[in-house]
Amino acid sequence: MIPPRVLQSDYMNFAKVAGPAPYGLASSGVADCELSDLDVTLADLALHGPNAYGYRPLIEAIAGRLAIPSGCVVTAAGCSFANHLAMAALVAPGDEVLVEDPTYELLVSALGYLQADIRRFARRWEDAWRIDVDEVARRLTPRTRLVVLTNLHNPSSALESEDTIWAVAEAAAKVGARVLVDEVYLELMFRSSEARTSFRPDGNVIVTSSLTKAYGLSGLRCGWILAPGDLAERMWRLNDLYSATPVHLAERLSVVAFNRLEILRTRANTIIDTNRAAYREFLSGHPGLDPLLFDQGTTVFPRLISGDGDALFHRLKAGFEASVVPGRFFGCADHVRIGLGGDPAKTRIGLERLAQALRI
Repeated sequence: MIPPRVLQSDYMNFAKVAGPAPYGLASSGVADCELSDLDVTLADLALHGPNAYGYRPLIEAIAGRLAIPSGCVVTAAGCSFANHLAMAALVAPGDEVLVEDPTYELLVSALGYLQADIRRFARRWEDAWRIDVDEVARRLTPRTRLVVLTNLHNPSSALESEDTIWAVAEAAAKVGARVLVDEVYLELMFRSSEARTSFRPDGNVIVTSSLTKAYGLSGLRCGWILAPGDLAERMWRLNDLYSATPVHLAERLSVVAFNRLEILRTRANTIIDTNRAAYREFLSGHPGLDPLLFDQGTTVFPRLISGDGDALFHRLKAGFEASVVPGRFFGCADHVRIGLGGDPAKTRIGLERLAQALRI
């Protein structure tokens, strides 16, 4: 039986309408860059260019950085659309898809739009949100077409090893399934120009990512999919039905950004390291919170000692001009997701006010 089509994302509506606040902690990305951070010149820009199936300099920048063939790269309007496009190319209505739980709500909503038969496997707090490969293998069936993961894990920022990802891929291959890994937050792990990915051109792992979360470049919508060549070609052709051709000005600016990643990375790491230290200062050992803070990522997914995330969110918005993401958007009502990528001065105030609100 084909499930009914999902036609909205409750989380995205929250993020756009309810999440922003003067001292908000609901955003998961690094604070937005200014155009001046890219040191752009007029010679870098053009309204039009050869980009019928992607702008070659941008594709080569992505491929070269990750040491993969350029024929395995599909560009897309941000990681969210990259996920949608990849899943649309892989999943037909009624296909069984196994998704981690908790995970990013928009992945589940997009699969609902595609009318997939969604099944879940648990990533557990008591296991520090690690993937249990044996559990994944037990939940795979001959009907499973796709397994969906995030790494870094959204919402917790837990880092999974490539060995574990490939073990999941090996189990999925036995039933003829592929694995989609959203690596948009993995960009935050690269403290040098070296980058890595769980994608292999001859494997069954498809990867998505973008410049958005790690570098504060949301406005560029520079996302990508890494897929074997034949599948990449299918995605390019499918995208003809969605967005036809990309915005070339954004492609040109994205190439500029790739040439300045070291500078942008230093900026991002300074912001995140400062905010993580503030989180530890105000919330480590707080009687109202069980933190489980990792040393990487822009988000924390602590457990509340009492109450639920929605009540805390409303208390913060009404009395403290601050915000967090209620855990119900990830299927964990007794958690909240806290962003550590915002402006350090405002984030520090937000964390201090969160600590106060937790005592009420």
